[in-house]
Amino acid sequence: MNMNEDQLNVPQDELVQAWQHTLPERLTAGDQAEVMPDESDPTRLLVHIRTAGRQMMEFDFAVRYVDSREIAIELSDVERDGQSVDERTDVMQELIADYRRHLHECAQALHHFTKA
Repeated sequence: MNMNEDQLNVPQDELVQAWQHTLPERLTAGDQAEVMPDESDPTRLLVHIRTAGRQMMEFDFAVRYVDSREIAIELSDVERDGQSVDERTDVMQELIADYRRHLHECAQALHHFTKA
């Protein structure tokens, strides 16, 4: 298959709306997510997740569509109470892995919407 045959052909604003609707269903109850367009790249979304509970953790991810199905996820920041934290600890790596899984689940749930 030619790589160009499986490009993402969904307008970014529609993709943002679909993610904004679907991602909260994939997160732990009480977690909040905000999905925004990346103005510099129409294939990228910026995702901000706030955890539920007393930890006051916030995670920023960039989600880029490689094609209509596959996403690449970059973690850009982790904060607790507004302060950057070391994301290399085991506990943080576990949380980050969970959120990465939720992002992949969201992309899978939207496959009907993003497939060419």
